[in-house]
Amino acid sequence: MARRRKLSFTRRRSSNRLFALLAVLFFLTLTLAPPIKHYFTQRAQISALNAQLNSDNKALEAARKELLLWQDPEYVKSQARERLHFVLPGERQYIVTEGNPSATPTTPTKVANSLTDGQPWYTRLIASISEAGKS
Repeated sequence: MARRRKLSFTRRRSSNRLFALLAVLFFLTLTLAPPIKHYFTQRAQISALNAQLNSDNKALEAARKELLLWQDPEYVKSQARERLHFVLPGERQYIVTEGNPSATPTTPTKVANSLTDGQPWYTRLIASISEAGKS
């Protein structure tokens, strides 16, 4: 009988130790979880900001190169000729358009013929929608 009592006391004691260990681990988890979460969140934000900084630096470098181009008078002349069709005094400029202009004149449709002139725009709009729905 004494052995049973000693055995149950040992089991109770070990279960109490296990419970205390689990309580300490649970408390540590509750204590450490928010700072660890903030750490990983901040690391993700730092990575995103570094990527944005790198792309901004590349855009800045491209803008600096373009600024250097625009400081060259020959580049400015070439851009004025190309974009604005400027010519120097004494030069002639020819602008070639596509060969065949559109030869088909626009003919009024049946809906446009049925609308009467002199009405407010909203009345003509409603009539146009109504006529288009009939076809």
